[in-house]
This record gives sequence, structure tokens and C-alpha cells, in this order.
Amino acid sequence: MTCVMSAFSHPTACSSSAEIMSVLFFYTMRYKQLEPENPDNDRFVVSKRLSIVDVATGWLGQGLGVACGMAYTGKYFDTASYRVFCLLGDSESLEGSVWEALAFASHYSLDNLVAIFDVNRLGHGGSLPPEHSIDICQKRCEAFGWNTYVVDGRDVEVLCQVFWQAAQVKKKPTAVIAKTFKGRGVPSKPAFPFLPAVVTDARLQDVATRKACGLALARLGHINDRVVVLDGDTKNSTFSEIFKKEHPERFIECFIAEQNMVSVALGCATHGRTIAFASTFAAFLTRAFDQIRMGTMSQANINLVGSHCGVSVGEDGPSQMALEDLAMFRAVPHCTIFYPSDAVSTEHAVFLAADTKVIRQSASDKVTVIGAGITLPEALAAADDLSKQDISIRVIDPFTVKPLDAATIIASAKATGGRIITVEDHYPEGGIGEAVCAAVSMEPDILVHQLAVSGVPRSGQPSELLDVFGISARHIVVAVKCILMN
Repeated sequence: MTCVMSAFSHPTACSSSAEIMSVLFFYTMRYKQLEPENPDNDRFVVSKRLSIVDVATGWLGQGLGVACGMAYTGKYFDTASYRVFCLLGDSESLEGSVWEALAFASHYSLDNLVAIFDVNRLGHGGSLPPEHSIDICQKRCEAFGWNTYVVDGRDVEVLCQVFWQAAQVKKKPTAVIAKTFKGRGVPSKPAFPFLPAVVTDARLQDVATRKACGLALARLGHINDRVVVLDGDTKNSTFSEIFKKEHPERFIECFIAEQNMVSVALGCATHGRTIAFASTFAAFLTRAFDQIRMGTMSQANINLVGSHCGVSVGEDGPSQMALEDLAMFRAVPHCTIFYPSDAVSTEHAVFLAADTKVIRQSASDKVTVIGAGITLPEALAAADDLSKQDISIRVIDPFTVKPLDAATIIASAKATGGRIITVEDHYPEGGIGEAVCAAVSMEPDILVHQLAVSGVPRSGQPSELLDVFGISARHIVVAVKCILMN
């Protein structure tokens, strides 16, 4: 049996734990494959989603806490014999939630729990800090009261023996610290092409917005020596590595610890000492909402940069798709939300030059379509298709979701018969559509039709996901025709 445990873009991380997975599933764990809901089955928790995994935990270090809940239930509620195994990457173990779970498991003597640390010393954006070594990880686990083994994660025989020994230990959870090699067995030149995590649109320009952000930050760093940039081990994806290369003394690597990253940014920005930009995937900023909320109470001024929004992330999967971030930041007082759609607007956002843009208009426009980010080119493509059918639409890029340029939107709506369609690569709750509805709520005879992501998405090609969730150019064309018929 082949067990695939990765999104399309993370095969090397899986190869480092191949032997661990093989031993668990083919030797150690009690599991009836034909009865996945059998209460006597051992439990398995991993950061990636499998049919045999009960809970999706993403890469954010939530898995061990979930495993603690399963183990606690098995020991104290069910008094059952099943055991719980949790596989963690060494990068995700930098999250504070992992160490909270370690303390919990020790306090409740969860001897039916085994945590396996896959220590390959490589994170998403490069090598991990030297202190994150095998010895240090062992000492930390032991300090939390765990029974701890250090093993070669590629030695099948040793792994079999260690998991057997863990089953004999009483009144203590067990940590298996496995030294592994990321990318073992994978050719240096992949035999299959990788797709980009972010799709750019040639009709706008050839530079991805996240790269434009990195370039703009580096440029801003030359203009103002108070600018500092923090990142959460995503610098090669957010392109904050460009700033690091040009201004290494003002770059702070916070690794996979988003809550701490935001807190450090807040500390750096106190008394106006620095102008702090903290960057990571937008989805991961949701973990730091408490820090962001408290920052507003302190009247702090920091800049948070989130990449990889919406279902257009594609193959990386739902755990890395930001679909709630607009709603979260709209609820933050005194917060300005930029939503750039191309490299030019991204640079403007970095330099704090907010301005609503009417991208396409004519005197004969019948409907106003508002798109942002990846949905803006979809709206423009729909406008091209509709123009061939003698239907003219006005296309608006709001750029700032908060504050929203209500005057421009209302004026455009009145010029197009009171008809507005919003298209967003986010969930509808708390997003652009609701913001527009609120902006026009006191205006008579304005109808807002919302196109947004409904339901929890899965991995897939970006273009396919846009179409599946009804926010592609084709769906915009249909929505325009429907609203005109009604």
C-alpha cells in the first residue's frame, strides 16, 4: 500500500517520514482498514489530511493538542486500549501550541500518547536555527516530563523496537525524536513540473503581487532606515527574502510562530522606533488575532502582509487558503485593509498610497462588477466576453476593503441602473460583498448580488477551483445576464 500524505507542493517533507509511516501502519498500529470507525483502532494525527485522519490540523502545530484530546478521551472517558500517534514536523514544533500540548499530556499522564518529531532541520523558508537540534529537542521534551527516545528515523528495525518500548511505559507520554533527511529518495531535478502557488495574469503584468511586495519593501528599506521586516519562515514565498538580502540587519526571522511574530512586531513599533512589516501566509495570521486585537488597544501601528489568499492557492490545500482574513481584519478597529490586484497596486499599498480604481467604464455600462485580487482579471475577462454580446459592464477594483470608497461605488451603481455584482475569492461572511452592502444600505434602488466561495474547498488547479466555486469569468457572465433579466 502506498500512503501519500502531502499536498502537491510538499513531497520532500513526506519523504523524510516515509519509514516512520511505514512502521506505524504496517507494524505498530492496530488498525482495521475496512473499519475506519472501529472504536478499538489506534488513532493517528498528522499535519496533512488523509482519509484515516480524523481531524485536519494544517501545518500550524495544532495536531499534538488534538492528539492529547483523543488520548485523554481514550484513557479517562472510554478506558479503552487504543493508542494515539502524532507525527510532527520540526518546523511546526516551533509553535507555542505544541509546548502547551506537551505540558497538558505530561500533567494528565497520557501514557497512551506517542509524539514523533520528524527532525530534518529544514523549514519552509530554509534551515532551522542551530538550537533546534536533536539534543535540545530531547532535553525540552524531558523537561516537560515526557519519556523520550532519540532514533535514526530511517532505521526501520530501530523504529519498530522504540514503538514497542513506548507501549510498555506507564504514567508518561512518549516522544520519539527521529533524525531524518528531507527529500531522501527524491531526484534533485523533479520528474514532474511544479505549478506556481500563486497565479499571475498576463493581462495585468508578469510580476506576482507577492514578489512585487518584496521588491517594494526592499525599495522602501533604502528610503527609510526605520523600516524593519519580520517573517514566519515563509520568506521564499512572501518574497520578504528580497528585503533580507538588501537589509539583513533589519530582517527578523520569527520562524513558524505567528503569535510571537506579531507580538515582536508590536514591540519593535512602540514609541515609533521602527516601521514594522510582518509577513506570512494570510491564513496563518488568524492564529495571531488576539495579539492583533490587543495591538489596537495599545494604539500600535504595524503592517501585516498576508499572501496566498483564497481558493486560487490551488494545490496547497484548504489549510493554507485565506478565506476568513477579510472578515477578521474588518472587525479590527482603525484597521486599513489593502487588497491589491496587480504589482502596481501592491507597490502602492506598501507605500500606503490608497486609492479606489475604476478599471473599466463607459457611458453604456449596465452593471457594476467589483472584483479584487485574483477575481479582478476574471471580471475583466467577463467584460471582454460580454462586450462581444453588446453588453457593457463597469469594473471596479476597490483596492482598500477598509475603508471602502463608498462614494465611487454608489456613483457607479447609480450610473449602471443600481446593479452591483461583487466577486471575491473569500467566504461571503465579512467579506467584500457585505462591505459593499453596508456601504449602499441607505441608498434606494441599489441591488447587490454576491459571488463568493461557499463551503470548505479542497486542493486543485486554481482555475478549476475558481470555476467550481462560482467566481470565474464564466460565472460572472451568467450573473450579469441574470441580473439584467430580473
